[in-house]
Amino acid sequence: MGATVVQLTESKKQIQHTHRVFEDQKKAFRNNPMPSLAERQENLKRLKRVLLGNQDRLLEAIDRDFSCRSKDESLIAEVMPSIQGINYTLKNLSGWMKPSKRHVSVLFQPASNKVHYQPKGVVGVIVPWNYPLYLAVGPLVASLAAGNRTMIKMSEYTPHTSALFKELIEASFPEDLVSVINGEADVAADFSSRPFDHLLFTGSTSVGKLVMKAAAENLTPVTLELGGKSPAVVSPDVPMEDAAQRIAFGKAFNAGQTCVAPDYVLCPADRVQSFVDEIRARFSEMYPSLRDNDDFTAVINERQYDRLQGYLEDARQKGAELVEINLARENLKDGTRKIPLTLVLKTTPDMKVMQDEIFGPILPVVSYGSLDEAIHYINDRPRPLALYFFGYDKTQQQHVVDNTHSGGMCINDSLMHVAQDDLPFGGIGDSGMGHYHGREGFLTFSHHRAIFTKQKFNSGKFVYAPHGTTAHKLVYKFFIR
Repeated sequence: MGATVVQLTESKKQIQHTHRVFEDQKKAFRNNPMPSLAERQENLKRLKRVLLGNQDRLLEAIDRDFSCRSKDESLIAEVMPSIQGINYTLKNLSGWMKPSKRHVSVLFQPASNKVHYQPKGVVGVIVPWNYPLYLAVGPLVASLAAGNRTMIKMSEYTPHTSALFKELIEASFPEDLVSVINGEADVAADFSSRPFDHLLFTGSTSVGKLVMKAAAENLTPVTLELGGKSPAVVSPDVPMEDAAQRIAFGKAFNAGQTCVAPDYVLCPADRVQSFVDEIRARFSEMYPSLRDNDDFTAVINERQYDRLQGYLEDARQKGAELVEINLARENLKDGTRKIPLTLVLKTTPDMKVMQDEIFGPILPVVSYGSLDEAIHYINDRPRPLALYFFGYDKTQQQHVVDNTHSGGMCINDSLMHVAQDDLPFGGIGDSGMGHYHGREGFLTFSHHRAIFTKQKFNSGKFVYAPHGTTAHKLVYKFFIR
């Protein structure tokens, strides 16, 4: 009872703090509604200095939150793309900020049309637990580049990373420019109800619906980066070693706790055993042992671990064949929170692994007869965040591109589209809406203000009332045809 009261009191303080910071940022934005290129560049450079100067502390905090998170994975997926995103933005920001000229019809000449890119104001960012640094920094880079103030709600499931990130940001930025908010789910719910000028949420589809509903009360525009069941399609003729190696990488990275991880594999029926053999070999090369191997990441917490074990038990009870890839045959069920990559064969639609996003090292394999059958299977389901096709036949590649929808896609690779600075990242349908990264991030957090400019000569007077004049008739004759 006492702990609950303390938690409620702390949450109340956090919510009050959130409200105060929001008002402070709104006021600060009104006082400086169009930060200069130099100001924006300095903010980005400051963020870069913070990350480079504290990367060891950040890696350690992430490792503690996961109980075992490969520091190399954190460097590859958190630190490196954050730094590269800042570098890319610094290189291109001047060009992005320039107003773009647009065509003016002869009817309205002499005049000019331009689109000016204005900051929106105060941006809210809600960060998930799976990549707590990168999914905070990426949106922050885009928001600062666009000239906004930013409030970031970190995940309560990564307390060490969240606390450290808050400490570093507070030491480097004024609170009315960038602020980090920590707290439990009630703090996050209140955060999403603030009347932000834009709100970006990364997380599950179910929570995304709640965030969008809260934002709708304020007509706050939202970018939703959700998840879903991203398929990996093995073509009828791709060398199986190539496909299996790249799928194994994408599924094992961060123990499958990645929104764009391959969620299930569509494999030709006569190649399923070959796929099983090759992915066992390729995964075992990468991870010859698991228990004390710092390269293989643990599941984030007991709740997620129990959920994944429940999926496996549900599949087993419903007739699935489970293939556990554990070369050293180690016992992992005594507190490690590590789960070997486990293939699920002979799946049926009623299994939970075929209904929910897995978000862990479990990989169902679904057989198909023809490539069109695989395409129909994908299109019969909600549109995924990512789609992976493995095959070197360019006709097949184009056929899959033309006949499917997904937020993003890799051909003969997995995950890597997310790391491309000049590609937008975002979902479609159940997997989200809106984009960011690179120029698209700048555009997402900017208001595209259309400005039509005329000087002294007024050509518009030729269509002023009274109507029916010779000038009107000439205008109609010339322009309505």
